[in-house]
Amino acid sequence: MIDWLKTEWHNLAIHYCDQNLSNILWKEIETHYTLKNKHYHNLSHLFEMLKNLKLSKPKTKDLDSLKFAIWYHDIIYKPTRNDNEEKSALFAKKRLKKINIEQKRIKTVQKLILSTKKHNIILTQNQDNAIILDLDLQILSSDWDTYSKYVSNIRKEYKIYPDFMYNSGRKKALTHFLKKDTIYFTKNYIDQHENQARQNLKQELDLL
Repeated sequence: MIDWLKTEWHNLAIHYCDQNLSNILWKEIETHYTLKNKHYHNLSHLFEMLKNLKLSKPKTKDLDSLKFAIWYHDIIYKPTRNDNEEKSALFAKKRLKKINIEQKRIKTVQKLILSTKKHNIILTQNQDNAIILDLDLQILSSDWDTYSKYVSNIRKEYKIYPDFMYNSGRKKALTHFLKKDTIYFTKNYIDQHENQARQNLKQELDLL
């Protein structure tokens, strides 16, 4: 998995910077996504998103910007803070400036990252925003065993909180998604993943 991710990163970054800088940025990404507190928001999560992006082959407006947003969207993740997406977007901005990506595209990457905070579309005229949100939440439509492992890993990330606090917050998050007209945004995901995702969320909610 790590070798695949490393290759994917270099295949993207090499269009914008030399091999040395690409290596430096990769090592930084690897370090941040392998921190001990990241039981779910880690390299495996990136792998699944990038792999599913390749498999689904959606029609994108700016594929490279979408990929950069995926790479950096969870690079800063501390469960005790509520500004992870803002910090991740700022982190991405600083790194993308180093590889000479134009300002307009950097702003797009930042907005894509920020949209994952509440999982609402910010770039209304940009289908890539819907794509990143659906990729980020594809795990919700997994088979129950895979979903249960995801739930367990999320709980580990929030282990600082006692059950009564965690369960209350988790119930609120699950209810938020279930109240939405659709969890997903693209037709493909609504058709193929919506029902299973709702079934999983309802089952988890019943267990809390």
